[in-house]
Amino acid sequence: MGVPTLGCTCKVCSSPDPHDQRTRPSVLIEYDGHTVLIDTTPDFRAQAIREKLCHLDAILYTHAHADHILGLEDVRPLSFRNKEKIPLYAYADTAAQIRKSFNYIFEPDPDYTTLARVELRPLNGELVLFGAHFLPIRLLHGKAEIYGYRAGRAAYLTDFSDIPEDSMALLRNLDILFLDALRHRPHPTHSTVENSLRLVEQLAPKRAFFTHISHDLGHEETNAALPPHVRLAYDGLKLEFDIY
Repeated sequence: MGVPTLGCTCKVCSSPDPHDQRTRPSVLIEYDGHTVLIDTTPDFRAQAIREKLCHLDAILYTHAHADHILGLEDVRPLSFRNKEKIPLYAYADTAAQIRKSFNYIFEPDPDYTTLARVELRPLNGELVLFGAHFLPIRLLHGKAEIYGYRAGRAAYLTDFSDIPEDSMALLRNLDILFLDALRHRPHPTHSTVENSLRLVEQLAPKRAFFTHISHDLGHEETNAALPPHVRLAYDGLKLEFDIY
């Protein structure tokens, strides 16, 4: 829901710390002059303005929940700058929901002339984009099957409650690992801080960052209780890693 959460006056929602101002989670990967985005949140426009994003080469989707797809409309001006349509990669059920939610883009009225120039493309396994390999990582979001992504020595896993054993094997030897960690209290479809700490211990990345954070977790207070190599992610966080 983002932080501050609408209608809430709790300690975190009222915090003056800019790290407690959280838009919905997404990742932009830049390499060799290319830009690949994971998810288009409802806050995509504000995020893109903040990062001075001027072009976009491809978008990968984790799943089709509203907080991960609704910013697709705001890709429109960036799509006009490309010679080709921006490819959107998603597994079949996610692609079907995106097509349904934005049917006017994919089944346009011929009188519409300024629709986003995007194209849904099927995703069925490892994807090579501009020389870099993106490996989908199967996750469980409650009963729903969704996907995170590994690229080189980094992986981004949002919105999960469990990681299947076959996916755990794909997450070894990482420099950077992003993990869902909604709050301390159990949640039926999201990982908790404690569960994600156990995963960090099992997978042993050099650094781990928790994302999809609710207003239950204050940035400074939570970081003070975490191991030194584990931090809460924050808006505008920039990291370098080996993508090849």
